[in-house]
Amino acid sequence: MANEENRDAQEYEEVAAETGSADADTHAAQDEGAEEASVEALQAKVESLSAAMDSAKEQVLRSQAEAQNARRRAEQDVEKAHKFGQEKLLQDLLPVVDNLERALSTMDTDNPELKAVVEGIQLTHKSFIDVLAKHQVVPVNPQGEPFDPELHQAMTMVANPDVEPNTVIDVFQKGYTLHGRLVRPAMVVVSKAADA
Repeated sequence: MANEENRDAQEYEEVAAETGSADADTHAAQDEGAEEASVEALQAKVESLSAAMDSAKEQVLRSQAEAQNARRRAEQDVEKAHKFGQEKLLQDLLPVVDNLERALSTMDTDNPELKAVVEGIQLTHKSFIDVLAKHQVVPVNPQGEPFDPELHQAMTMVANPDVEPNTVIDVFQKGYTLHGRLVRPAMVVVSKAADA
């Protein structure tokens, strides 16, 4: 009977050892599967975070570019305000220059009694023109040049066989530009082809 109990105990130990080994194999397989799933989950998370980081970098670059463009536009606006802020004042002063030129054109420069007055007006006109030039105000006097609708305003067209058609033959009033931008167009008479 003791032999039978020993045998039963030995069989039990063998069965238990086999069962424990199978459980260990099952646990090992489960652990490997869990590790693989964990690695895959971590890789997916890393890829997701990498994509999010790339998107955030792109957004930051866009924001920096937009800020730089806004700063550049603001600087350009300030520069234009400095350049062309005098335009309204200039439009008010140009008739004074026109009046000085008209006065000089109508005065008798040969009359010795008016010599001092003529010289005074000439000096005033010259100093006025010099100040305008200092501030980048350039007169547009297109006498004899081809008509340019961007700089000239045609008051009338006159048939003149002596000059090419579409040529400025007379200037009623000079035009002016400020830093290359037209402030006032020149008022002109333009030639046209003779009527047949």
